[in-house]
Amino acid sequence: MLFQIAWRNLWRNRFRSLLIALSVAIGMWAGAFIMAIYFGMGNGRLRIAIDREVSHIQVHHPGFSEDQDPKFHFDTDSVAQVLREQPAIKSFALRSITSGMLATASGSRGVQINGISPAAEQSTRQLGDFLTAGEYLDTATQHRIFIGASLADKMKLGVGQKVVLTFLDTSAAITSGAFRVCGLYKSFNTPLDERNVFVLKTDLDRMLGLQHRAHEAAILLQHDDDLDTAFYSISEQLPGLKVEKWQDISPETSLVVSSLDTYTIIYIVIILIALAFGIINTMLMAVLERTREIGVLMAVGMNRLRIFSMIMLETIMLTLAGAPVGLLVAWICVEWLGRTGIDLSGVAGDVMQDFGYASVIYPVLPLGSVLKTIWLVLLSAVLSAIFPALKALNLKPVEAIRA
Repeated sequence: MLFQIAWRNLWRNRFRSLLIALSVAIGMWAGAFIMAIYFGMGNGRLRIAIDREVSHIQVHHPGFSEDQDPKFHFDTDSVAQVLREQPAIKSFALRSITSGMLATASGSRGVQINGISPAAEQSTRQLGDFLTAGEYLDTATQHRIFIGASLADKMKLGVGQKVVLTFLDTSAAITSGAFRVCGLYKSFNTPLDERNVFVLKTDLDRMLGLQHRAHEAAILLQHDDDLDTAFYSISEQLPGLKVEKWQDISPETSLVVSSLDTYTIIYIVIILIALAFGIINTMLMAVLERTREIGVLMAVGMNRLRIFSMIMLETIMLTLAGAPVGLLVAWICVEWLGRTGIDLSGVAGDVMQDFGYASVIYPVLPLGSVLKTIWLVLLSAVLSAIFPALKALNLKPVEAIRA
């Protein structure tokens, strides 16, 4: 009986009922869509960090991470043998790394010099795909350097021009060499582009005084879920080296990913607070318009608990009518934009890349977060109905009938 009364009350003023249901639908859509955008940004940053920057796991000499002194290196043959035996590894790259100065006729700048094997680097983080001008590094041509387009712009460099790299070798002696720019690249992280230059590992090893040695091993796994298993296996087989997960190498990315739930919940709560005020106002109007009717119900014996339950049921029914619609629209938007992406380059330019994010966002809507949003919407609707319901309970039957 109570459900029938509540349902009939809803449609006594169809416009008002549809307005509340529409408000709930819009709140659900907005909350779910904002959540999808945030998770899309977080997943995009995660994929850039793993697939294009630091990989899943890195291996270094224990002393190398402190100041990147080139004297802290490890044997490439033994490390490569261990890594080849790991079935979870998709690819790996061995690098020689040192800090130095890049000098041109227009000035100088501090950079990190990365000695790489072009094929291994391409399979590990697709470095060659970032090429914007010139050519990618080629093992057949020595003393070539691959630099970021933003760094080249600041140093007034172009393809084919010469630069001089100066750095300390493994014996702490100053050494330098001339390199010709073979190509320019632009990744998803402008600050990294301005700090990192790439040369052939054979060229850098020769100048550092290394042979069959490396400073870093970057490891890309077949699947993200293999991270813990591969990490412990590699750590056990390389006890004298420092093995780190991507969370340790890129803590800012780990913080972004771990805080996604918190930030999305905050924004959803803000939206639902605005929605709650709309529900309170509309339901309060519905109660005041039915003052005489509520007085009659009380006079014929309907107790206060049933009156309270009736108002609550009306609000819950309207919420249940609007929430699925909003969720369906959000799902359609996410499915569509998840394929096409949201291109912010026309609005934000390269600002996103200054913080390591891609300019195209692909929204993602995790099921667990959707369930949280549904519960929050229902909770806000119930809480919003409490004040109008209490207002109805405070009515006196005799005065309400005369109203």
